[in-house]
Amino acid sequence: MFESVGALTGSPWIYAVVAVFVVMDVFLPVLPSGVLVITAATAAAAGTTTAAGAAGQVAHQVPDLLLLMACATTASVLGDFVAYRLAWRGGDRLDRAIARSRRLTTAQERLGAALSRGGGILVVIARFAPAGRSVVSLGAGAAHRKVKEFLPWSALAGMAWAGYSVGLGYFGGQWLGATWLGAAVSLLALFAAGSLAALFVRRPVPAAAAAEAAAAL
Repeated sequence: MFESVGALTGSPWIYAVVAVFVVMDVFLPVLPSGVLVITAATAAAAGTTTAAGAAGQVAHQVPDLLLLMACATTASVLGDFVAYRLAWRGGDRLDRAIARSRRLTTAQERLGAALSRGGGILVVIARFAPAGRSVVSLGAGAAHRKVKEFLPWSALAGMAWAGYSVGLGYFGGQWLGATWLGAAVSLLALFAAGSLAALFVRRPVPAAAAAEAAAAL
């Protein structure tokens, strides 16, 4: 994958590929959007290193890191919002599907409790957990949370995730070299963050918080 993405770094298509993967990741969590962003950033580190001394050509040889992060952030928020709106309109069928899943029910209760208290840090943390983004976006829509309660936190979550992924790829490539080792260490750091986020999201919901969420819904 590193070689395939590396072949795209000199083309604007890299941003389109990243955007498509990140948007679709909310519906197909198996898509390696984080892997793609890290690999693109690692390729950028490689291009910056190899093109030192040819500063006039760097911009054409590597993806721009700020543009890459902006692209990933925007695509993340767009995917979240589409999932949120689809869940909002899902009606009774989606409600029944959520009720059959303990994981979705628990996440919905935690999200409702967090948003009802004016905080949405759970949305940010869940962005790093495997499938956490899908669960939170669908849960917020199914619970008919207001856009102003969900979207700002979704934007913050997308920015944090994109910045973390781009930073891992770029600095991993700079410090360890733009090889499989640098990419592997960066990916391990991403998966470690995802595991910690998953542990937090899966923590049991206190009875008081569950009651508060039910009342808010």
